This record gives sequence, structure tokens and C-alpha cells, in this order.
Amino acid sequence: MNALEIAVVATGGTIACEADETGALVPRRTAEELIESAGITAPCRPVDVRALDSSSMTLADVDALIATVHEQLADPSVAGVVVTHGTDSMAETAFALDLFHTNPAKSVVVTGAQRAADADTPDGPGNLRAAADYISGAVSGDATDRRCASGVVVAFGGNITPARGLVKADTHALDAFRPTTGSTGDENPPRPAPIQPVRLAGMKIPIVAGWAGADGDIVDAVIGMAPDGIVVEGMGSGNVSEQMGQALHRALDAGIPVVVTTVVPHGKVEFAYGGAGGGATLGDRGAIPAGWLRAGQARIALAAALSAGIDPRTLIDGSGATPPHQR
Repeated sequence: MNALEIAVVATGGTIACEADETGALVPRRTAEELIESAGITAPCRPVDVRALDSSSMTLADVDALIATVHEQLADPSVAGVVVTHGTDSMAETAFALDLFHTNPAKSVVVTGAQRAADADTPDGPGNLRAAADYISGAVSGDATDRRCASGVVVAFGGNITPARGLVKADTHALDAFRPTTGSTGDENPPRPAPIQPVRLAGMKIPIVAGWAGADGDIVDAVIGMAPDGIVVEGMGSGNVSEQMGQALHRALDAGIPVVVTTVVPHGKVEFAYGGAGGGATLGDRGAIPAGWLRAGQARIALAAALSAGIDPRTLIDGSGATPPHQR
């Protein structure tokens, strides 16, 4: 019997970048070239999807990637999938893959790099090797962290971390990704049951940032865009100014779903404070706390839930009701 293959799905990002004639980094290396540079000993299958900076990753691109990953997972000759991805939106894409990862028997690992492929000491090869090793370990029953085994993980800077509740916490550090649970000893954020893939493209969900004393003009302008939903990046445990809070009340009155997260890198968003912009008041009006999710992941969760026709809480913390067709 032939050995199972690891599908390496490449989307671009710094891990694939080389400097052009002006010194600007451009994603050029293919999946096959990345595999070769990493020196992976396990059999690998190169799959090229895109070659872009992840800051340009659209929801349509995420849909296409999810479809490719599921196609590879459905192949009996594939042991698991590694996705190479830029770091700017890695946490969001990994989380999207996790929401729809319904095959716990096969691992999906997302990885990338902080240094270009042609740097003097690139970190991409080591990260890709670690991702492949994780899949090999999962197949043999020796996965590094069995708590991660059923969900999508990110292999980066020597760490294997669940995608849910992950943020890029440093612009340059080689171990840039951190869980929002921080270093308090909290367990990984609970992972609600995944759902079958739904289309994310076409969902209009802007992220609105709050600041001390912010007025409501930006929120009112967003309401005028007739969005499918709004994610608010508030302060503290999920609070905004009184004026912005009043504008969010208008959004909720208009039937626009609102999820509130925080700019604070670690800790859970739990509504506690009163006043028009306080989380407790917003929650009473129907706003949803993002829990361990920060803005990018909260946007993906809201888009997926609205597309699936389910309560966003189902994908944020598992507390919502899931219709029978999605169970």
C-alpha cells in the first residue's frame, strides 16, 4: 500500500515571497518549491490555489480555498492538508476553515512565515516542516496537542495553536500568533460543532472601530450601506462611547445583526457595563458578545452564520440553536 500524501495547498504570502527588482516582496514560489525548500520527508502533493498577499484575501478567495481543502480531504490517499498563507489574515482564514472542518479524522494545518523565502534565514521552511510533522503525528496517534486534533490549527514559530481565538499579536516576531486566552492558564476556547460549508462571498459585514468619545456618524454611514451585519471593535470588555452606542441601537432597531468584540488582545468579551454604549445595554438591545473572537474572526463567524441561516451565537460560543439541516 502506498503511503498517504500530505496535500500542501499554497495561497501566496510571505512564505512564498521573493524580492523583486525594487526590493518589494512578491509571492512567487509554488507549492512544489515550498515543499522542496522545507525538506519534508513525507510524501507531499503540491496544490497551488492563489499567489497573493493575504491582506487581499476576499471572501470569494476563502470560499475557493475551503472547497479545495475539502476536495483534498475527501481523497482517500490524502492524510491531511497544510495550507500556506500570508500572516495578515491567517487567523481569519484558519478560523473559516475550522468552522467547516467536519472531518476530525484528518488534520488541517495553516502556516506561513514572517521572513521572505529568499531571506538569509527564512522561517517558512521550518514552519512548513512543523505543519507536516503535525499531520504525520496525527496519523500515527502522536499529535503534539490532542485538544487541537479535531479542529484546524496554526503551526508557527514553534507553536501549534488552535485557530479559534487566535490573533497576530506582533508585526515581526517569529512566533507572532497568540491565543486570546493569553498566558492566564485558561484552556483553549471551546470549539462549537462545525457546520457544512456555506458561501461567504457576497456577505457585506464591515468592521467599525470604537474609540473614546466617538460619535455615531460612522455607524450611521454604515447603516446607510444596508450591510448584512456589523462587527464593532470596541474597548475593554466590549464597550463603546454613548454616541456610538446610540447609533448601534439604531442599527439593531433596523434589524442589522451586531457583534461586539474588543481591541484588547487577550481576554473574553463579556457584557457587563451599562450606559448607551456599555456592553450590557447593547446586549439587552440584541448585540452579541464575541467571546474569545477578535474582529476578523468575529466577521467570519457572523458571515457564516448569516449565510447558513443560523444564530451567530452557534458559531461564536455554541449557545445558539442550529437548524436540523446544518447538524
